[in-house]
Amino acid sequence: MASNSSATAHEDTPHTNNSTTNIINEALKRRARAVIEDKSIDADARAVIRYSLEIDDPWLADLVRRVDAGEAIINESGFLLAPAGNEVSVEEKIEALTEMICRAGDEPAAALLVLMSMLEDAPHPKALANAVKHVAFTHCGRLNLYGMVDAQIALLESELLSSNTLAA
Repeated sequence: MASNSSATAHEDTPHTNNSTTNIINEALKRRARAVIEDKSIDADARAVIRYSLEIDDPWLADLVRRVDAGEAIINESGFLLAPAGNEVSVEEKIEALTEMICRAGDEPAAALLVLMSMLEDAPHPKALANAVKHVAFTHCGRLNLYGMVDAQIALLESELLSSNTLAA
């Protein structure tokens, strides 16, 4: 059976109206730019909106709405606040930041900066630093258990043998 090469395949076209979506997206982007330029709004909140706009964050609409309502979106530790009723514990924040730091890309530097800020502003920085170390060790252990254990063994061995005597 011969095939007719002059016939073109029928392409499915979506039945949704993209013009409405584009209008809403453009209105949201305009409002986000207005928030960024409004000097009466907290500089940290404006920075979050600016970054969300740059990365086309799906939460941008919620963030802009909350800033418009006068709601704080950044806490005193520099963390993004969840909408009312959805508070995130310090442990969950540390876990999320640790996971971001272990990834490739632009997120690790920002997550490390937020984590350092959190440590700096903490009422008990040593306790928080110990919690961060524990979470980081656990998370990195899941990613690279044997390599991390080997590195720790080498470090312990060098510390034990540095005085030329074996610890009893």
